[in-house]
Amino acid sequence: MRFPTVTLEGKNLPRIILSIRPPSSSQGFREFFTLMRKAYEMGAWCFDLPTIKHHQSFKELRVLTEDEDLIGLPHIEAKEGASLSGIPLHRVEAKVSGTIVKNLFPPDLVKKLKEMGVWNSPYFFPGSGSFEVFTQKEIDRISFDSSRFDKALSSFQPPPYPFLMVGERYGDWLLGLGCMDLLKQMISSIRGKKIIPILSGQWATFFLPKVKSLEAAAYAIPINKKRSFFELDQACDLIKKFDKPVISLDPLADKELMERPDEAFSFLFEELKIYLAIVGVSSEEELERILKTIDKIPSLRPHRKT
Repeated sequence: MRFPTVTLEGKNLPRIILSIRPPSSSQGFREFFTLMRKAYEMGAWCFDLPTIKHHQSFKELRVLTEDEDLIGLPHIEAKEGASLSGIPLHRVEAKVSGTIVKNLFPPDLVKKLKEMGVWNSPYFFPGSGSFEVFTQKEIDRISFDSSRFDKALSSFQPPPYPFLMVGERYGDWLLGLGCMDLLKQMISSIRGKKIIPILSGQWATFFLPKVKSLEAAAYAIPINKKRSFFELDQACDLIKKFDKPVISLDPLADKELMERPDEAFSFLFEELKIYLAIVGVSSEEELERILKTIDKIPSLRPHRKT
C-alpha cells in the first residue's frame, strides 16, 4: 500500500504516521509489536515512538525485517533540558503548574475547561491543586541543562531516527514561563546531532503565535476540541495563517471521527493544509479503516503551504 509523502528539509515522511496504542487492558510489549508489525506488512514505514514500549517494538521490527528504510519518530519532553539552579525543573512541577495556572488561566477559562471535562486531564493539570508559584527571580534562574538533554538525545541517531519531536506539555509550560530561549537551545542541540527537530505543544492557540521565530522543521499540535486550549475555530484560523509546516497530533481522538477518517483527513489536508498527521491506532480494525483512506491523500510538493 502506498503512503503519500511530504518532504521536510530534504527528507521524506509519510503524511500519515501511525502511533500504536493498544487498549489499556492489553498494553504489553507483544501487543505493541504485533500491531506495529501488522501495520508494517500493510505498507507503513515510519512509526511514532512516544514511549519505551514503542521503541522496543520498533527495534525488534527493524531486526526482524532487516529493513534499513524503516524509521521512527522519537519524542523528548522539554523538561529534559530545563533546570532551576541545577535542579531538574520537573522536580518542582507543582510550582511550575501553579505558575502557569496563575499566568494563563483566568477563573472563567478554568470553569469552562472543567465543564468540558478536560481540566484534570493529561493535556492540562492532572491532580493539580497547587497554588504555590515562582517569583520572577526564580524564573530567571531556569536554564538549559545541556548535559541532561544531551544524555536524553544520545539514544536517537540517524539513520533510524532522522527526526525528533521535542516539547509536549513542557513546550507550552516553558513558553508560559517566558523561557523560549530554552526551546531555542534544545532545537539547536538537536540540529547539532544532525537530527531534524519538530517542536510540539499541547495548546494550539497559545503555542503557535509564540513559536514562529524558532527554527524547527515543523510544529506539531493537537487539532481537536479537547486539546486546542481555547476554541477549535480559533485554532483552525491560526493554522491556516501559519506559514510554516504544521503537524496534526491525534486528530482521530474523538472516536466518532475514527468511524469516518476520510472526512477528518479531508478537513486536515485540504482545508487546513497541514503537512502530516500522527494518528493513534488501537486495533487491526482501526488500522484497516485508516489505511483504506490514504489513497485519497496526495503527496505534497513543494514544501510551503499554498
